[in-house]
Amino acid sequence: MKTSVKTTLTLGASLSLALAFLFTELGWAPNLFGASPELKLDNTPIAEGSRPTFTFGPVIKKVTPSVVNIYTAKTVRENLRLAPFFDDPFFRDFFGLPFGQQDVPRERREQALGSGVIVTEDGYILTNNHVVEGADEIKVALADEKTTYSAKVIGTDPQTDIAVIKVEAKNLPAITVTDSDHLAVGDVVLAIGNPFGVGQTVTMGIVSAKGRGGMGIVDYEDFIQTDASINPGNSGGALVDAAGRLVGINTAILSRTGGNLGVGFAVPINLARYVMERIIADGKVTRGYLGVMIQPVTADLAKEFKLSDHGGALIAEVTKDSPADKAGLKVGDVVIEFNGKKVTDSRHLRLMVAQTIPDTKVPLKVIRDAKEQTFTVKLAELPSEKGLAKAGGRSGGLRRGAQADPLDGVAVEDLDARSRREFDIPSHVRGALVTDVDPASPAAAAGLREGDVILEINRQPVNNADEAVHLSERIRGDRVLLRIWSRGGSRYVIVEVRPKGR
Repeated sequence: MKTSVKTTLTLGASLSLALAFLFTELGWAPNLFGASPELKLDNTPIAEGSRPTFTFGPVIKKVTPSVVNIYTAKTVRENLRLAPFFDDPFFRDFFGLPFGQQDVPRERREQALGSGVIVTEDGYILTNNHVVEGADEIKVALADEKTTYSAKVIGTDPQTDIAVIKVEAKNLPAITVTDSDHLAVGDVVLAIGNPFGVGQTVTMGIVSAKGRGGMGIVDYEDFIQTDASINPGNSGGALVDAAGRLVGINTAILSRTGGNLGVGFAVPINLARYVMERIIADGKVTRGYLGVMIQPVTADLAKEFKLSDHGGALIAEVTKDSPADKAGLKVGDVVIEFNGKKVTDSRHLRLMVAQTIPDTKVPLKVIRDAKEQTFTVKLAELPSEKGLAKAGGRSGGLRRGAQADPLDGVAVEDLDARSRREFDIPSHVRGALVTDVDPASPAAAAGLREGDVILEINRQPVNNADEAVHLSERIRGDRVLLRIWSRGGSRYVIVEVRPKGR
């Protein structure tokens, strides 16, 4: 049976998120936002070598009052298709229906359940976007299952699946929040929510992994993975550490059946806090914008760029007049540090930039030509339509015939108006258009396709087909580094002739 990623439908409680300020360690300055809700904070790491406990009763007793059930309702309008015989004018007139009307609208009420976490005493609750999305009525029930409130949506962020709602109340049992960066794989965590509507439930597990992404659940993925049981109804509920401090918001499961199989995902509270703070301060989530297209550093690329390891993010394109361009960043730079923090990979850099307030000046450390350099970049605000990292021609053939030629089987020609229209190539792109790639060639194996544009060969710029052919004739060895434009953006590709059996 095929494994699928399913977002859990949570049972009834909404998580109130009122972020007063982001951690100063992460560079989030509290005084930028004016008055903000007061959170209970405890960033002390769990002590290593702590003696095992035989009960989490005291922790659970302290935490469960902060986890609520969320009940939502919305009106769904749908059209019912009439039976075919109503197309006959006689029947339609007989039943009093206008001739030609084939669809009859009907409204119905749809209800759903979820969970949430109280994060401030004055009623801010943090939950998942998918718990409250489209709802025109939201009710929040406290853990005693007797006290209920009407809630309003303060703001949502589908790109992280986080929502902030609020109830009008005072002295609510707000949870204590901690720094989710302190979590380590193997730490004990507890998941609290209302699975399947059976009532508030606590499950225990460990942190199975950190920084999970590429799941296709949301745009910005930095999930905590846990084997604590998470089921439909847990969405928006709390993931807490062994001290009962909030470390994540339960969001999704990986499941063949729709039920728990031990692979659950939670949004780290650091990310959820940033989203909450921007919603409260600006009414929307504003994200930093660097203006580059980046790609992962593979082993082959690390070798080509003379890097000591595979960490960092390789810049494949710099947008003109962007913050990166103004700061002096160039194509081929490898970003290894952002705002004082190591960049592990391209996805990590994208997350860090997105979680930095626009107009913030940050130091950026890169490797250029095997040497470290530091730049200061003033981030702009990410445009809503963009992501952070973006991230009569002469017909000619690249050198053919040599047995070890990595570009054997590739044909190019100059770009013209016709080819730009056909392959949707922007006017600013300059290079040699790939018109044919032998399916059995090394270039095809590396991902080169018809319609791609070769921008550089071995770090040398290519302006037309003649230059591409000329540079190809100077290739020595059985590998070549290309920078290509393909499907809306640029990236580096290594084409290599590999001996059989390798």
